[in-house]
Amino acid sequence: MSPPDYAALMSGRRRGFRAILFRLLARLASVPYRLAIGWRNLAFDRHWRAIHRVEVPVISVGNLTTGGTGKTPLVCFIAQALRREGIRVALVSRGYGRGNAASNDEALELELRLPDVPHVQDVDRVAAARIAIEELECQAIVLDDGFQHRRIARDLDIVVIDATCPYGHGYLLPRGMLREPLQSIRRAQIAVLSRSDLVAPAESAAIAGYYQRLHPKLQWFQANHRPRRLVDSDQQGQPLDELRNARAIAFCGIGNPDAFAQTIQQCGCELAGLYRLPDHAVYDRETMASLVQWCRQQQGTGRVDFVLCTEKDLVKVRSGQLAGLPLRAIEIELHLDAPEAFTQSMMGCLRNGPTEG
Repeated sequence: MSPPDYAALMSGRRRGFRAILFRLLARLASVPYRLAIGWRNLAFDRHWRAIHRVEVPVISVGNLTTGGTGKTPLVCFIAQALRREGIRVALVSRGYGRGNAASNDEALELELRLPDVPHVQDVDRVAAARIAIEELECQAIVLDDGFQHRRIARDLDIVVIDATCPYGHGYLLPRGMLREPLQSIRRAQIAVLSRSDLVAPAESAAIAGYYQRLHPKLQWFQANHRPRRLVDSDQQGQPLDELRNARAIAFCGIGNPDAFAQTIQQCGCELAGLYRLPDHAVYDRETMASLVQWCRQQQGTGRVDFVLCTEKDLVKVRSGQLAGLPLRAIEIELHLDAPEAFTQSMMGCLRNGPTEG
């Protein structure tokens, strides 16, 4: 089932007997998941499971839901802010979806954006952190997708909340998109509402109010993701104006393909078709053959000027063309509503010392 189909089903937009039955079964399946998550959090809260401290400050960037919430641009912002302070920073992540490769798609994208920031990927993130400290001599660690990884103590927990799906449809997996209950926000010090420009100001305020009622001390910031430029496989840039009045087809293997489609349309480009792949898709020979065939079929429906994708996809495809058409990624920048206040809050939390996992 594709991510959009799953979202339509879980949100209740899809009606009918089969949809209702599926949601009922999924809700039953979420019961053991809730018990497992509850027991795991209790074990860390009561110190029945060990929480490991490392010798440098740790900033965790994570979320409460599955799917793409816009963490990567925020991770870049944080790493760049630390570098401006003269702090040697390293990124640590699990490396989900990399298979036998040395790095996954997110690591490849971050390598392009942050060439002077090392990235260590390991399922054992405590071990990865120690490698970053002992071998790379880093002075701070940014833990990517770390909110649920409670084995490592952190000085700051930042949770990213997607404004287009702020409550994960209100249910834990697999009935909804929540990795853990919304009340877990109480472990965080800072929340960032991403894609805030895609909802009305009143809705943004309502989301903020909901979470701040759960956690009155939560520091709240809003952000949106703005397209910056087009890039090719050699990281050569082109102005976004190239897309104005153009007609394009697109593909992506990300958690929120609808947000990518909206971005394309915001650039003044007509989106003639979107090929949706699973998050962290592997672009093997079979996938590429299907994608090329789809592109050729789309060319038969009318003029096509570009094939567009995300940076996360382009670093895996590594081609300047697809089916004879120019292939470009849209580079996205994070715009915080109060970047200086965010940086000050972040540095303040680091000075206050570590929290539990």
